[in-house]
Formats: sequence, structure tokens, C-alpha cells
Amino acid sequence: MGLPALEFSDCCMDSPQFREKLKSHEAELDKTNKFIKELIKDGRSLVAALKHLSSAKRKFSDSLNEFKFRCIGDAETDDEIIIAKSLQEFAAVLRNLEDERLRMIENADEVLIMPLEKFRKEQIGAAKEAKKKYDKETEKCCTVLEKHMSLSSKKKESHLHEADSQVDQVRQHFYEVSLEYVLKVQEVQERKMFEFVEPLLGFLQGLFTFYHHGYELAKDFSDFKTELTISIQNTRNRFESTRSEVESLMKKMKENPHEHKSFGFCTMEGYLYIQEKRHFGTSWVKHYCTYEKESKRITLVPFDQKSGGKIGDEETVTLKSCIRRKTDSIEKRFCFDVETVDRPGVITMQALSEEDRRLWMEAMDGREPVYNSNKDNQSDGCAQLDNSGFNIIQACIRAVETRGINEQGLYRIVGVNSRVQKLLSILMESKVSSENDVDITAEWEIKTITSALKTYLRMLPGPLMTYQYQRSFIKAAKLENQESRISEIHALIHRLPEKNRQMLHLLMKHLAKVASNHKQNLMTVANLGVVFGPTILRPQEETVAAIMDIKFQNIVVEILIENHEKMFNTVPEMTHLHLSRKRSTDSKPPSCSERPLTLFHTLHPAELLENMNNVNSSAESVVSSNANSSPDSSSALLPNLSSLNSSDSNLKVTRPNSLLNPKTKSGLFTSPPSPSLTSPFSPSWPMFSAPSSPVPTSSTSSDSSPTSSACRKARALYACKAEHESELSFTAGTVFDNVHPSQEPGWLEGTMDGKTGLIPENYVEFL
Repeated sequence: MGLPALEFSDCCMDSPQFREKLKSHEAELDKTNKFIKELIKDGRSLVAALKHLSSAKRKFSDSLNEFKFRCIGDAETDDEIIIAKSLQEFAAVLRNLEDERLRMIENADEVLIMPLEKFRKEQIGAAKEAKKKYDKETEKCCTVLEKHMSLSSKKKESHLHEADSQVDQVRQHFYEVSLEYVLKVQEVQERKMFEFVEPLLGFLQGLFTFYHHGYELAKDFSDFKTELTISIQNTRNRFESTRSEVESLMKKMKENPHEHKSFGFCTMEGYLYIQEKRHFGTSWVKHYCTYEKESKRITLVPFDQKSGGKIGDEETVTLKSCIRRKTDSIEKRFCFDVETVDRPGVITMQALSEEDRRLWMEAMDGREPVYNSNKDNQSDGCAQLDNSGFNIIQACIRAVETRGINEQGLYRIVGVNSRVQKLLSILMESKVSSENDVDITAEWEIKTITSALKTYLRMLPGPLMTYQYQRSFIKAAKLENQESRISEIHALIHRLPEKNRQMLHLLMKHLAKVASNHKQNLMTVANLGVVFGPTILRPQEETVAAIMDIKFQNIVVEILIENHEKMFNTVPEMTHLHLSRKRSTDSKPPSCSERPLTLFHTLHPAELLENMNNVNSSAESVVSSNANSSPDSSSALLPNLSSLNSSDSNLKVTRPNSLLNPKTKSGLFTSPPSPSLTSPFSPSWPMFSAPSSPVPTSSTSSDSSPTSSACRKARALYACKAEHESELSFTAGTVFDNVHPSQEPGWLEGTMDGKTGLIPENYVEFL
């Protein structure tokens, strides 16, 4: 298991768990520091004492073989795996050299000793200095806070305000020092992956030139050396890209720390001073407290950072009531009383500030705390995956492929922001939206055009590969086998909404052309993955852990570029669609976050009948207007129905007809819909923007048989309780009839005991 990611949001809370994570990172740094010292010592022994060459080399190789890298995160990329096993490869080479009795080590000090010493002193040494500063500020902050908590409320108001201001300044300074220390620790942990291994690689390369039989060994080693060099460069590139992201996040945290505060699974958590009665009076003991609203459980953990982070015995109580203490009833400020079911009497708690007390009070009396809403949802959504959006992207691609496909640093070098915004504003004008083909004149530089393309993709309301499947793509990239990765990503691609998949296909086809000219433009598949991974597969929450997953976003893009013809032109096998789903009924059901949301409004019977008539009459007019076209052609019918939908803004989107009254005699609603492209209730019908069905479908005539290949039987893998009247409640093992794709993303429709309703797609398997 790798080292846990250090979140900047935890710096504000300074919880015991955060301190434990920090200790594990510090221990890893100490371990690395000791190992580098030992490695340097062994290297100098090799240079200074040729008569002890054999024993020194074996000790050196044994040290390399025993050391194991620990990466941040729960999985490693192929490059990190190669780097992690590189030390064992180096040890094997050294043992081979000893067997051959090769004798000469030159230039070891410059190639090996100095870089390692520089890394140890400049990087690990800087981290130690940051730790001293952090410990000093911790001591100072806690001391000032304790004095402040002991301040009597009977003091003059001006004195109290001055004390409050002083505490805020000390806490703010401690918070900034904490953020800087966490950043430095993360940076050193990442740097050691390349600044530590690279000198070793150079040292080994130097040995080959001075040993009598080194040529054959170097020849055998060259393949791994090439692979390792590429992995180091890829790791360095990913580090550079993630470093700017982490620094940007740290700056945001400095500017608005409260907006990024996260309480995880708890409704409220933080430090409180709790009054405890003693034989000769009372004392206030510092506790780290968490409160869960649903269960009304309060967890109290005695903890003091100054005492080395010693955690006391945890106590859990159930909340009964919470009452604010008046200022004149107690000498302490920011106090409130909590009455519990488990403990007799009242527990008096002291918050750290008036605002902190208000948040605790709101949480405990049932009112929800205010969380920062997701920034992506606040976007104005000016960029869309409509005809205008496709025209803009196609125009940029045409210009790049026509004029700049061989330009060096294509998509990596950014254009001037003002020029990029001006080009986008021109392309997004209403008159451009209606044009089929848009041409970008030669006055615009290629770097401006490529930046405009990337900016437009970032301006979409959500990432091109959707928030819903973002974690699924990352998990697919973390699979050990390359074939499994390709198969799982292939299946996920065909679960994306139709418009998203079409745009992704267009983009990947273009990037494949760019990569095919990498000898001229220097943009390999790996480089394009670094550029486009964070753009089309960005996470919904901006955290350090999410930034650490950028390397897996890049891998997904690399796979899509290299296999774009298979991904978009072939249909995945059904077995791959559920690759990551557990088949056992004893396994845990999907979490709430994996359960899809219902998006469409279910109409009342009167509204339903009225809309049925509207749709019937509208559909008849469309069919009559296309009477001369081929019955199998979807291209003639779809545009008219799309225009019908856009022209009638009052037409409500209803559930598929499997939810309607089966006795209705209207032609469009007498049977479950066929997966025909001409059916307005097909899963691929554009007005719903629903994910296309993974089952291959073909275009059929409008009078096709009601029995469709998409309507099948399915069995429930987990139990599910309905949260809406249109959903079905069922137990594990229930068998559903007439199961087919729904207009709701992530949902299926099926019949159980004569009742038809919605079923979560990831809760069932087809029979």
C-alpha cells in the first residue's frame, strides 16, 4: 500500500488522522535520507579501496535490492513500476559485474555521489527545516490558543477584540506554514522518483565503459535502460504538470481556506474544549470531535498536538439536545451545552470562535452546514456539444491539419490569451452556429487555434468523458494488464452519451494524425496524453488525490489515441461491459455515489395524455413530410424531429412508453420501443442526451415487431429501495422481464410482478 495523499484541506482541521499521515511521510523521508547516506558511503568505498572492491560492490548491490519505493496513491503507473523495480535491476547488474571480476570505477564522484548529496541536502534537508518551522509554529499556536481560551469574558471589549485578532493572526500564520510544509513533503516524495534513480543510472552507464567485459553486459542492459529513461522522463513530465496544479490549489487554499474546508463523511468535525469535573474543581480538556447528523452520534477523542500527538480513549455518545450558553452564565466564551442519551447531566463544550460555535450549533440542531458548491455547475455553459460546437472543433482541426500538423510543440505551446479569446468569440457568434463549414483564416497562428480548441473543451459544462464515468476510466487505467485496460475503456466509451462519444471520436482521430507526425512536431502519444488528459477527463473535486491521478488520465488518453479505430468503430463484447462488477450476491452493493440520478419528470395522467396527443400529432406530421424518403433512413427523420423538439419549448420530456398505460391505443405507445434510430424513444434519440446502448443495434423500419433484441431478462445482483415513485424496489436475485435501456442515463427499464419502473444499471446482470 502506498503513502496516503496529504490534502491541503486537512491542514486547516489539523486532525489526528492528518498528523498520522504526516508522520508516515516524515518516516519515509528519514528512511530515504538514511539510505542515500549509506549509498554514498558505499560508493566512495568503491572508488577509494580497489582491494575491497568485491565486498563493497556486493554490499552496494544488496542495499539496492532491499530498498522498495513507496508511491503516493493506491496504484502505480507502468512507468512507476519500471522505476520501482529499477533498483533490483541495478543490483543484478552489479552482481554480474562482480562475477566477471571487472575492476575499475571512474568518475563515480561526479556522476553518483554529488547528485545524491545535492538531493539529500537541498531537498530532504529543506524538508527537515520546514518540519522544524512547522513544529515551532504548532507549539506557538497551541500555546496562544490555550491562553486565549482562558481569557475571561469579563475583560474589556477592546481587550477581547485585540486578543481575538492576535489569535487569528497566529492561526493564519500556522495554517500557511502547514500548507507550505505539506507541499514540500509532497514535492520531495515525488522528486525522489527521478532525481534519486537518475544518478544511479548514470553511474551504471559509467561502469560499462571501464570494465573489460562490460560491453556485452551493456548491450543486454540497453533495452531496459531505454525503457527506464522514457519512464523517468514521463514521470518528470507528469511531476511538472501536477506540481503546477498542486501549487495552484495551495494558493486557492491560502486565499479562501473556508471555501475548501471538507468534513468528509461527518456533518461537522473539529477541536472542542470539554469541561470535565475533578475532585477539586473543573478542567478543560482538548478533544477532536466529530458529529454525524443521520445517527446523531458524537465522537470525542482527547488529543493534544503538543504532547507528540498522543491520542486518548475514544468515546461515542448520542445527541439528545444542544443549547447555547449565554455569556453571563460562564466565564469562558464560545460555549454550548450538549445533553446526550448515554451520559447523565450536561456536557459543556467550548468552540474555538464564535463562527465555529455557530457551525456546531447549526449542525446539531438539524440545519445543514454550508458547503462550497462545485464550480463546474456554476459555469455559464456557453460551450455546448451542439452543431455549433462540432463546427468549431472541426474548424480548428481542419486548420491544424492543413497548415500546422508538423509545427513543433503542437498543442503543448499555448497562444496569447487575448488572441485565443478573440478567436473563440468570433467562432461562437450566432451567425457561425448556423454554418455547416467554418474556415479559420491564415491570419490566426496555429498555437492560437490549438489553444482555442483546448479552451472550448474546458468551457463545456462537464468534461468530455463525463463526471459519471471519470472514476471508472481511472480504475480501468489502473488495471495491471494492458489488454484488460483496452477492453474496459472500450466498453466505457460506448456508455458515454452519443454527442460526447462523437466529439471524442473526432478528437482522437485528429490526435492520432498529430502523433503520426511526431518526428516533425515532437508530439508523441505520451506528450498528447499529458496535454489532453486533464482537459477531457478532469475530476469533479479539486483535491491533491485527484491531482495525483492525472497520470492515469494521461494513460487513458494514450490508449484512446493508439486504439481509436477499435474504440469507436467496433462494438465491445458484452462481457467487458461489466468487467469491474462483482458477480457474487454476497458482495457489497454499489455505494450511493455509484447510483445514478433520475433526471426526467414523471407527468400526471392528465398531462401525460395531453403530451401523448401532442407527440402523436407532431410525429404524424413529421412522418408525412418524409414520406418520400427511405423507411430505413434515420438521417431524413431525425432532423425534423429535432427541430420539432426545439420549436416547442413547452413540450415536456416524458418517461419511455413502457411506463405508460398499456391500454393506450395510440400508435406510438402500444408497445415497448424498438431500438430503431427512427423511434423518438430510442436510447440514442438526441433530445434525451442519454448514453447509447452497449448492445449493437441496427436501423429498422417504423413498423418493426414490438419484440426487440434490446428487451431481455435480467437478475438483480443487489437489493435496492426505491427513492422515487417511478423506481422499483427489489431484493437480490429478483428476475426482471422486458428489460431495455431507459432515457435516464445509468438506468434501465423493466417489469417485476406486473409493475414497470426504473432499475439502476449497475445493480443487475443480463441473463
